[in-house]
Amino acid sequence: MTVLAIDWNGGLIQAGQFVLSFSILVVLHELGHFLPARWFKCRVEKFYLFFNPGFSLFKKKIGDTEWGIGWIPFGGYVKIAGMVDESMDKEQMKLPPKEDEFRAKPAWQRLIVMLGGVTVNVILAIIIFIGIMWVWGEENLPAKNLKYGIVADSLGKSIGLQDGDVITKVNDKDVKNTIKIAGEFILNDAKNITILRNGVEQQIAVPSDFVKALNKTKGENFVHVRTPFFVAGFDKLSTAEHAGVKIGDQIIGVDSIATPFHNDYVAAVKGKARKTINLSLLRNNDTLRVPVELNNDGKIGVAIQGDFRKLGFLIETKKYSFFEAIPAGYNQCWSSLGRYIAGIKQLFNGKANPNDSLGSVISIGSVYSKVWDWQSFWTLTALFSIILAFMNVLPIPALDGGHALFCVYEMITGKKPSDKFMEYAQTAGMILLLGLMVYALGLDFMRFFK
Repeated sequence: MTVLAIDWNGGLIQAGQFVLSFSILVVLHELGHFLPARWFKCRVEKFYLFFNPGFSLFKKKIGDTEWGIGWIPFGGYVKIAGMVDESMDKEQMKLPPKEDEFRAKPAWQRLIVMLGGVTVNVILAIIIFIGIMWVWGEENLPAKNLKYGIVADSLGKSIGLQDGDVITKVNDKDVKNTIKIAGEFILNDAKNITILRNGVEQQIAVPSDFVKALNKTKGENFVHVRTPFFVAGFDKLSTAEHAGVKIGDQIIGVDSIATPFHNDYVAAVKGKARKTINLSLLRNNDTLRVPVELNNDGKIGVAIQGDFRKLGFLIETKKYSFFEAIPAGYNQCWSSLGRYIAGIKQLFNGKANPNDSLGSVISIGSVYSKVWDWQSFWTLTALFSIILAFMNVLPIPALDGGHALFCVYEMITGKKPSDKFMEYAQTAGMILLLGLMVYALGLDFMRFFK
């Protein structure tokens, strides 16, 4: 993947992928409630993609149901008659229950309706993961295939890693994919690692507080795959392109300093913003020297070639037939959920700080690629689908899991919680969720203005 130093369209592409992904998830989730509700002859008054306080961008009534699109581009809902939900329609609840209302149905039917959305999200995640395995398979860059080792950033150096090292094991477990090494550290709560340094195997003990520090930066200041600096593109204000640098050139030196790798180049230009440097380039076996002016940010406006295959790395790809993809996708779904739950556990055992881990739609949207990448898009959609299922099944009032819990209680005890109790519980749950959303949004704004 090629990433430009300045990408003005990247944010719009990220936003587009986010909206499309969550539109798919929300519509299918709500359909999971709608279909069993209609099957049990409940009246569904509204089915909305996005929220519509005040007005709707689109609405059309078909039968008893108003279908519409709201103007707040996140979430959605179905309004089932006779159900205490986010609409808080207290006037309807004051009237005697009608035959086609949710509250008039037996507890087992209401339970199925409430778990319908979660069920659809789980099935959707499995189907998408199966499709990913079938179409793209699994790609890994194992430690043995690192041509130049790793670049140790500040966190990596803090535990004794050096540029050129190869991390072969985490907690005595072989590293399957070096590209995701930070995640291996976090999810496996790394205690020790095995490295190759100049062909000699060594072990490094990992400090007890390291995973917490890694969580804080989300792995950004840990290690990266070390690569040579090949030019793959230019931004609109590229001083390098203006100076005569071409796509495919390899930058091998800055002034009198050799820069065989990209991290060497970064170190060589540090502190030279707005100055002119002499680039040494390798072009078709010829070495050229080109003077280039650094901009105010100390950059020359080029994209580094990030496609590991084009750089000569051996990527291991495992392909699956359709029938082989079914168990592989199924297993991938549940392993993804397991990794997510492991991350949640770290919030409670002190390995992760909630202030570093929580985020709003801004954080969620930022994980999408700045270029339209279908593999990345579907992978994230599947991941968020299983996460959405997990979050909704939590026994919190206002979530599906909270409503399901009350149904299970009724089925066991034979006692139905009163409508007034359900209203109070729904209100408390909504206050909790809205508070968390506001808090997460505040954290994102603080990160943005840091």
